[in-house]
Amino acid sequence: MANSPWQHARNQSVADDVDFEIKGQELQFVEIELDPGESAVAEAGAFVWKDASIDMTTVFGDGSSAGDGSFMGKLLGAGKRLVTGESLFTTVFTHRGTGKARVAFASPTPGSILPIKLSDVGGTLICQKDSFLAAARGVSIGIAFQRKVMTGLFGGEGFIMQKLDGDGWVFVQMGGTLVERTLAPGEELHVDTGCLAAYTPSVTFDLVTAGGVKSVLFGGEGLFFARLTGPGKVWIQSLPFARLAGRMAAAARGGGQNRGEGSMLGSLGDFIEGNN
Repeated sequence: MANSPWQHARNQSVADDVDFEIKGQELQFVEIELDPGESAVAEAGAFVWKDASIDMTTVFGDGSSAGDGSFMGKLLGAGKRLVTGESLFTTVFTHRGTGKARVAFASPTPGSILPIKLSDVGGTLICQKDSFLAAARGVSIGIAFQRKVMTGLFGGEGFIMQKLDGDGWVFVQMGGTLVERTLAPGEELHVDTGCLAAYTPSVTFDLVTAGGVKSVLFGGEGLFFARLTGPGKVWIQSLPFARLAGRMAAAARGGGQNRGEGSMLGSLGDFIEGNN
């Protein structure tokens, strides 16, 4: 495979370092190449195709315990996945043959698949609650609660997020176009809470008001922005699925575009146009 940000060839000195290639533009899928005995874990429903030598097994939870965890541990892991919007089950794909074999997983929405080696970002990535697509087996999927009261009450999509722990490759799905920002210590970035795709734990996440009364009531951007303070990395998505679904629902009701989706103006427009 060629050397590019969307492809990877393993370093022979690193164990369980899977090869992969991400294909497509707006509707992407990731193709993972496995050696004998290697496994990949994917979200239920993400599977596209596989070579015949790859076995497929559905497990309870995230599969990170490799089958030797206690029942309560698996139950807790599955509960965390349910809270973050994922299925109670994941599917483990293991190469049982010889040579190399491939398996492919697709994102269910238009956008980008972001490959991240967790060991390169300190072993942990915090991302939107429905972002996990696939990973090398061993990655643990947990919950990242926002501890500040204001953030918890008004953080919207950012209140409960996924926390991915481990040292291997993980693939997360982002909506629309993806932008990566590296923040210096003390540097601030304001982002719509839905457009915040992922960030490293060294970044501080809290909220800042969107502006004055007029902006809050009629600006269409909600009450708060996410305020991210460095140091660390931040990934921003241009089209959150909730925003896409809202526009599709508005179109299905015959209302066309709703420019005031996050404000009182949106509700007023729906009333005037007969959408409610």
